[in-house]
Amino acid sequence: MQPIDEDVNHQWRIARRPDGNVRPGDFGLHIEPIPEPAEGEVLLRTHYLGLAPVMRMYMAGTARTGDATLNIGDVIHGRGVAQVVKSRHPDWREGEVVQGQMGWQTYKVSRMTSQEKFFRMPNNGLPAALGAGVLGMTGLSAHAGLFACGSPREGDRMVLSGAAGGVGSMVGQMAANVVGCDVVGMAGGAEKCAFIREHGCSAAIDYKADDAEAKLDELRPEGIDLYFDNVGGETLEACLERLRMNARVVLCGSISEYTREEPFKLSNYTRLRATDAVMRGFFVYNHLDRWEEVMEDIAGWISDGRLTPVQDIEEGFSAMPRALANLYYGANVGVQCCSVRGEPEEWL
Repeated sequence: MQPIDEDVNHQWRIARRPDGNVRPGDFGLHIEPIPEPAEGEVLLRTHYLGLAPVMRMYMAGTARTGDATLNIGDVIHGRGVAQVVKSRHPDWREGEVVQGQMGWQTYKVSRMTSQEKFFRMPNNGLPAALGAGVLGMTGLSAHAGLFACGSPREGDRMVLSGAAGGVGSMVGQMAANVVGCDVVGMAGGAEKCAFIREHGCSAAIDYKADDAEAKLDELRPEGIDLYFDNVGGETLEACLERLRMNARVVLCGSISEYTREEPFKLSNYTRLRATDAVMRGFFVYNHLDRWEEVMEDIAGWISDGRLTPVQDIEEGFSAMPRALANLYYGANVGVQCCSVRGEPEEWL
């Protein structure tokens, strides 16, 4: 791990718009003085940063998340875990650990506005690193997508794409261990397929080696009650062909489509009519009102053993560009994040 200089603020900024997957030349490392908080502000010191496929869209200027569009030279958007090291804000104390919109930088001055979506992390015996994913927006995405949108039922014949990814690795466990669904997961490679069978899935489809449609027919001969989609494209199309009556389809992500030159055109959406099925997309920020409830659920499932948190942690701030590229190569397992400083020594 390349050490950072604690006396300055390191930032990764957009050097150019990515074409296809991100490349080293798309990122520019910038170093500036550590900012001082003014009245009503805090200084945050970064400990972990989360990574998600949407960050390439931030860099490309195509993300539709309600955040301001980034320009060349801007600090890349991203959520992370940080500690308040100086406070001139009446509502935030030095020593508190928070998670929120840090951006790709090692320090940040913030007014802790609602737009930055900062939340306190309770010191409940769980690692602060979990705030960069499992006990963060990734966890909220998994919970909201499955429960608020998917309406899972015990015994559901479920299919989950992207089952070894950040959201997928949580959804598979929640569906199987909390609800009692029978989950067929889709992942790339023998190792990932073994991983998802150990984390909630009763069977796995290796989309790199298997004939995915033939395996769907073999493993879901009676069709699909609930499909949780993280990849889009042809996989979504194949699952729509196999819906049971009153099936539910949750559109969480479409990573297979993010680097295509032309948008994928879904040809068989009328299968929803034939099966009285529901296909529902969701945006995680629209579920922030349930934050505390969801975090309590997830922390409880971790404590009672029904959910094993899986985070693929890269070491060092310098690893951020490579870690983002790995998401599109399918190199990560679980939630991808980066350790900037590791766990806080003490926190409130």
